[in-house]
Amino acid sequence: MNIGDVAERSGLPAKTIRYYEDIGLIRPKRDANGYRAFDERDLHKLTFLARARALGFSIEDCRALLALYEDDSRASADVKRIAERHLAQIDAKIADLRAMRATLAHLVEACHGDDRPDCPILEDLGAGVRRDA
Repeated sequence: MNIGDVAERSGLPAKTIRYYEDIGLIRPKRDANGYRAFDERDLHKLTFLARARALGFSIEDCRALLALYEDDSRASADVKRIAERHLAQIDAKIADLRAMRATLAHLVEACHGDDRPDCPILEDLGAGVRRDA
């Protein structure tokens, strides 16, 4: 398969596939003319990577997960440890987003949204900012 074929089948843009090759996540063979020649194994890796990235795993986590996936002697505990760490990061982001939402909801509620110039939203955003700077 050429890069266009594997891009279509994996759902990844060709640019992403080239990047994954540049950083060593995949290593497609090369034809005599120098073009990439992807096989089913490459396609499977790319599909794996697409799914892992869609779940928010970092490139380094993807590298580790792919290595574990290809290692028949792996311990599932190693995989779980990576997934648990990522889940904790997601939970922390959710908590941060909830706090941001609560703050913004409070500010929106406090703002009259009328023709007056006073605005609690702008006051909060400007808190601690020197106006003479």
